Amino acid sequence: MKTQPSRIWLSSPHLGGTEQIFVKEAFDTNWVAPLGPNVDGLERALQQYTGVGHAAALSSGTAAIHLALILLDVQPNDYVICQSMTFSATANPIRYLGATPVFIDSEKDTWNMCPAALESAIKMLTAKSQHPKAILPVHLYGMPAQMNAIMDIANQYGIPVIEDAAEALGSHIGGRMCGSFGQFGILSFNGNKIITTSGGGALLSNNDAMIQKARFLATQARDPAPHYQHSHIGYNYRMSNVLAGIGRGQMQVLDLRVEQRRANYSWYQGLLANLPGISLLPEPQGFFANRWLTTILVDPKKSGGITRETIRLALEAQNIESRPLWKPMHMQPVFEGFPYFGGTVAEQLFENGLCLPSGSNLTDEEKERIAAVLKSVIG
Repeated sequence: MKTQPSRIWLSSPHLGGTEQIFVKEAFDTNWVAPLGPNVDGLERALQQYTGVGHAAALSSGTAAIHLALILLDVQPNDYVICQSMTFSATANPIRYLGATPVFIDSEKDTWNMCPAALESAIKMLTAKSQHPKAILPVHLYGMPAQMNAIMDIANQYGIPVIEDAAEALGSHIGGRMCGSFGQFGILSFNGNKIITTSGGGALLSNNDAMIQKARFLATQARDPAPHYQHSHIGYNYRMSNVLAGIGRGQMQVLDLRVEQRRANYSWYQGLLANLPGISLLPEPQGFFANRWLTTILVDPKKSGGITRETIRLALEAQNIESRPLWKPMHMQPVFEGFPYFGGTVAEQLFENGLCLPSGSNLTDEEKERIAAVLKSVIG
């Protein structure tokens, strides 16, 4: 009986070695609850790395988006503009608050929010006296969005930006880090991200008062009193000191992880060069992507009928994980009927796009297995 080869994951956690030192310190000092020295240390490290003045370590990137929307006073029936091509965690917090998401198509150079469609949406909404409360662009797969154009539009119309950089820690535009452009930046440390705290996220801002309020709300909004007193609705959104210890160790290898992910992209680029119907996403001038995931587009008209599903299923047959690009939010049943602006770029990306195994811990043997499948299907 033939033994199935071991699983090659799309993006698995990759520890650096010093995480256990910080975690052991948490256990040795009995700081195993939320907050503590590791949380403080992780926040300082994030501030230093991103160049943003203040950070709050939280339980998830979703929690960070939720708090950012609350801090911007998003109320039921308000409008929040959101990139359509993203994971649902970007859009779900809009609905937590009873607000209306307005979805925006992608543009072809970065696959992220289209500035032209964004401005069209703002003009139409403001003409109806429905001034948007926030704009939520996303840096998909570590590729920076067109933040300079988006910020110009946002500033012109006086709309704050919540920058979803969950997949883009280490990415930048001209040296300015993703997560530092908007009024708020969002990070995720989920197990599949470029660095992880097992689960967790962070809220970034240059506004100290906003971050202080975020921390207050994230610790159940407890008023300063000797007893438990609450004047606001709060949330259990703070990161534990143990998980923050993992994050402190991960921050020490972040630049190495970016280098390794970018090396994966270069390897795929060489492997897939000149294959008919296969294309990768290049960096626009001045953009630096962490290449969290390497992604391809497959054009069946040029590939002899091969589709992204042909490739995905061939990889899966060899126990290798890959994944279609995000299904746009305006195509999701849960968001059916909400406004959408743009064309069909996001839809075409979903139809033809595939994420390839991109872990920073991919071995040479695993790469050989991936290459053998890709060459058997495409080559």
